Amino acid sequence: MIDIQKITAIDVHTHAEVSCCQPHDDYRSEFDVAFAKYFKSDKRPTMQETADFYRDINMALVMFTIDSEHEVGKKRIPNIEVAECALKNDDVMIAFASIDPHKGRMGAREARDLIENYGVKGFKFHPTVQGFYPYDKMAYHLYEVIAEYKLPMLFHSGHSGFGSGVRGGGGLRLEYSNPMHLDDVAIDFPDCPIIIAHPSWPWQDEALSVAMHKPNVYIDLSGWSPKYFPKQLIQYANTMLKNRMLFGTDFPLITPERWMKDFEEAGFKDEVKPLILKENAIKMLGLK
Repeated sequence: MIDIQKITAIDVHTHAEVSCCQPHDDYRSEFDVAFAKYFKSDKRPTMQETADFYRDINMALVMFTIDSEHEVGKKRIPNIEVAECALKNDDVMIAFASIDPHKGRMGAREARDLIENYGVKGFKFHPTVQGFYPYDKMAYHLYEVIAEYKLPMLFHSGHSGFGSGVRGGGGLRLEYSNPMHLDDVAIDFPDCPIIIAHPSWPWQDEALSVAMHKPNVYIDLSGWSPKYFPKQLIQYANTMLKNRMLFGTDFPLITPERWMKDFEEAGFKDEVKPLILKENAIKMLGLK
């Protein structure tokens, strides 16, 4: 059980990069090479190493993998492995799952099993890498199971480092990740928290508009150093959306230390910082 009084922050966006139960699938190694070049890092800690690291810095974390088997053709890291690591480290770690929406009713069955038997607390989607529009009814088999439990759905938005520099972008379409496509999802599943991940460049204003209009929509601030945040993102975080902004890093691509250092100097109001770092996530995740 996470001691919400003790921890200093909840990072809602970290990645499971390495499986301990299956070898790395380098079926499309050009993605791995371009990924390391784009992010200037090929560091891939294990799930346990990540949990231990966050425990040492007195933060909690949400972790997930990305299931892109349909569009990319790479074998995913098992959701059960992420969930079991969270169960062993439940003082700091919360598991989200990732299921490719193209798996239809079989994916919906997997989601129910992960929720009921493995304690999964939310789901991650990456429209560009999974190759779908978030409002596509194909995905609704999966959404409907998640909605039964009123769990969060976290969607990548904006530009994608994955595929950047690969010939033809690896065939991955950036337009799938325009956050305006989440408007229908927020309407059809109004009792689920919908999290727009990252500053949504080049669609930051679209993300802010959807969040302003739909009270179940949150924005996580992962993937960028705060010193590069668009000015309007900071403006709304300080004012009308202060209760729906969430701390996230994209670890291991950005470390909490770097994010926090730049956060202090990025222009966020002192009274807003605790909301972003912890309080909004506590509410969104139902931790109290």
